[in-house]
Amino acid sequence: MVVNCVAYRNNGTRLRDINIDDISEILKEPDTFVWVGLLEPDEPLLLKLQEEFDLHDLAIEDAQQAHQRTKVETYGDSLFIVVQTAQLISGHIAFGETHIFLGQRYLITVRHGASLSYTPARHTCEKTPDLLAHGPSYGLYGVLDFIVDNLPPIVREFREELQTLENDIFADTFNRNTIRRLYDMQRDLMSLRLAVAPMQDVINQLVRLHPELIPDELRVYFRDVYDHVFRVNESISAMREMLAAAINVNLSLVTFGQNEVMKKLAGWAAMLAAPTLITSWYGMNFTHMPELEKPWAYPTIMVVVACLVSTIYIALKRAKWL
Repeated sequence: MVVNCVAYRNNGTRLRDINIDDISEILKEPDTFVWVGLLEPDEPLLLKLQEEFDLHDLAIEDAQQAHQRTKVETYGDSLFIVVQTAQLISGHIAFGETHIFLGQRYLITVRHGASLSYTPARHTCEKTPDLLAHGPSYGLYGVLDFIVDNLPPIVREFREELQTLENDIFADTFNRNTIRRLYDMQRDLMSLRLAVAPMQDVINQLVRLHPELIPDELRVYFRDVYDHVFRVNESISAMREMLAAAINVNLSLVTFGQNEVMKKLAGWAAMLAAPTLITSWYGMNFTHMPELEKPWAYPTIMVVVACLVSTIYIALKRAKWL
């Protein structure tokens, strides 16, 4: 459950890996802070962290239960932040949550569900000790930037898949699996948009507020994350419109193809109706019919029927019904 627990100096240098039980001892040292990474912790571990960092009861309750909305909560001199995460697994988007506790001397990340490890973000921050010297808030930037940077590849993967589905979309025959996949992609992107859009408000708050935790020197970095989130949200909206258009085009082409088939069937039915009508007169068993006694009547009727059917055929052919 404890992925990482690292102590840092306030100059941005890494001190050492520590155990959860050693946190209180580290915090007794001046000019230090702690970065803890957890994966789906149980209640005793969260209560231990609450004791070490004096975390609020409501924040601990939210971090334990998960399934929280994206938000920023202020508890005294600390922040509790909830953001949604996403991963593309077997062509579908899996969602998770990250709960973040930010204080002047600590940063705690709690991951639930589908979420990549934040070890790469930690290593990136450690490579710039001059920025990490600003404290845990730079680590918060690294985590948020890592979360947002994992979103564009998901949208890009969906765009590439849509391009491969174009042949099926414009095919002459109806493929139910194509429509189902397009609908699934649109549904996943809707869920992704609901997860990404609230992040703009969260990061916007970090850009403008909480000066006691986020120094002015780092606000430009949070603005950069805000710009990334905004672009991702725009890309998701554009991709959803493309998928909706693809579904409508596919259904329109299928309907058009069905109409063409119905036109051809109606044309052939019209050609069959003419001889059927004429020949049905001679199946009514009348005793006196003038044509029956004439030797040329039968050939004449055949010629009339042939001419009538030919006229109908030519008219339908010119109208592009056949």
